[in-house]
Amino acid sequence: MRLRELGFQFQGVVYRGHNPRWQHAPESGEGAARNGGRWNPVGLPALYTSERFETAWLEAQQGFPYKTQPLTLCTYEVDCGPLLDLCNPAIQERVHANPKAWMQEAWLDKKMRREPILAWGIVDQLIKEGFAGIRVPSQANGATHRDINIVFWQWSRRTPTKVRVIDDDNRLPSEPQSGNLQN
Repeated sequence: MRLRELGFQFQGVVYRGHNPRWQHAPESGEGAARNGGRWNPVGLPALYTSERFETAWLEAQQGFPYKTQPLTLCTYEVDCGPLLDLCNPAIQERVHANPKAWMQEAWLDKKMRREPILAWGIVDQLIKEGFAGIRVPSQANGATHRDINIVFWQWSRRTPTKVRVIDDDNRLPSEPQSGNLQN
């Protein structure tokens, strides 16, 4: 069985917490593309979301839960796939040997030292196989087995890759607000 046959279509809601500077672009993955992340190399847009709003909060605070910074928390309607469930140990083994090595690697340290990042190679492989994203355990400080993220590399406002912010009352601005947008 090929990995693609293990893919699934996720239908439901997810949550994302982000810096209020970017509240005008809640469906953008450009910040992730600019800086890279655990599951996207620099240059690849990605939309990092969580299955629970508590996880989105935890992820957005970057391990500093007692130094709360302003945050825009959004809910997204999703009908997107194929995704690969990297929470499943059997699938982890099929993706790459020694899952602990790549699921828990210190990717940011490796990025700073310009060393190869195992997860980025896996991302490249999965994108080539046609996956729109992955479901992965959160690696944030304080995360438990209930803290799951979904990272999208392909998304749009329509199925089969639908990831759309829910803003029925048009509360999010359509243009950047005043302030420093350098970060």
